[in-house]
Amino acid sequence: MREDRQTLMLAHLSQLLDLVTGFGGFIVPLIIWLSKKEEIYDMDEQGKGIINFQLSMFLYALICLPLILLVGLGVIGLIGIGILCVVFPVINAIKVNNGDAPHYPLSIEFIK
Repeated sequence: MREDRQTLMLAHLSQLLDLVTGFGGFIVPLIIWLSKKEEIYDMDEQGKGIINFQLSMFLYALICLPLILLVGLGVIGLIGIGILCVVFPVINAIKVNNGDAPHYPLSIEFIK
């Protein structure tokens, strides 16, 4: 196994493809994780973290949709989720590039 901070950083930043394509932020990190998890040190752990974060944010967004009917409460939730989906991939990409461990808050551990 080799250490490759650039690929790890790319995996974290690829989540931002959701802003462009709407779905690439899940598929691209999944492909990077599945293809490189045996080759790159920490890719398996960080890839699971990325996928868990993406699935968690998707679930939270689904929960917010019916809440839109309740005084617009879901709109506030969706805005918060949107901010989290932009801020934490960037923060974690910077952490990985500096050699620190990334952390995604509010993630449900779907994949262990």
